[in-house]
Amino acid sequence: MIELQPINETFVADITGLNVRHISDADFDDIYAAWLQFGVLRLRNQPIDEDDLEVFSARFGPLEEIPMGPRSVEENAKIRNRYVLQLSNIIVDGKPIGGLGNAEANWHSDMTYVETPPPASVLLGVEIPEQGGDTYFADQLAAYEALPAELKTRIQDLTIKHDAAHTSTGDLRAEFEAFDDPRDAPGAVHPMVLRHVETGSQALYLGRREWAYIPGMSLDESESLLDEIWSYATAPEFVWQQKWHPGDLIIWDNRRVLHRRDDFDPQSRRLMKRCQVLARTN
Repeated sequence: MIELQPINETFVADITGLNVRHISDADFDDIYAAWLQFGVLRLRNQPIDEDDLEVFSARFGPLEEIPMGPRSVEENAKIRNRYVLQLSNIIVDGKPIGGLGNAEANWHSDMTYVETPPPASVLLGVEIPEQGGDTYFADQLAAYEALPAELKTRIQDLTIKHDAAHTSTGDLRAEFEAFDDPRDAPGAVHPMVLRHVETGSQALYLGRREWAYIPGMSLDESESLLDEIWSYATAPEFVWQQKWHPGDLIIWDNRRVLHRRDDFDPQSRRLMKRCQVLARTN
């Protein structure tokens, strides 16, 4: 029998008594409702492969195909599942098998630099280092509710331009040229306060701090206000730390939470598999 065990009162919950290979429609309805309620769900000890991960993730919505990038035909042929992205520092035949390496990933919400960001991310732990590589989640619903009334009013109708040129580890993407001013950053513009399309709740929607810009403000004004808002967004009382174990499966709502990752020893092995759930079009 499925059991829901909140880790915090309204943010993050464990689901137990479930193997995601074998769930009924009613089971999934309960999972989906809990995901909307808590923003982050964790299911431990999931003995699943990439195909299982794809099937489970696709119940949340259509999946993004992984970027094929500048690979050879032979390398592309080795990709087992085009909907499961490898996040890893492991090197095979002189080449990394996945992205992000072992560097620290800064606070962010996935792909907010596109016009329609993915609502859900599903991440499976496969190989875990003894130390480091932990993932942290920050509840942006609680952070918004904690804002002083005057600050809420001030930001209610503001937007943020979300930089598309850099990764969450701060690296410049190959297809972009370097720039020095956040106002020159390419990327989509989204409300600073996002009303959740399914729950109706409001939460901060900040993307990443680096290279962000509030349109219509001077650069100094934008930087100052963003710093002030971020001081609430990642305050310790709104943050939960996931220490991974092999078989941990986490689903989070990108419309409600930020996340980041610790760095770890490059000599350790870390392998994670992720599916990105796109917004439904109907």
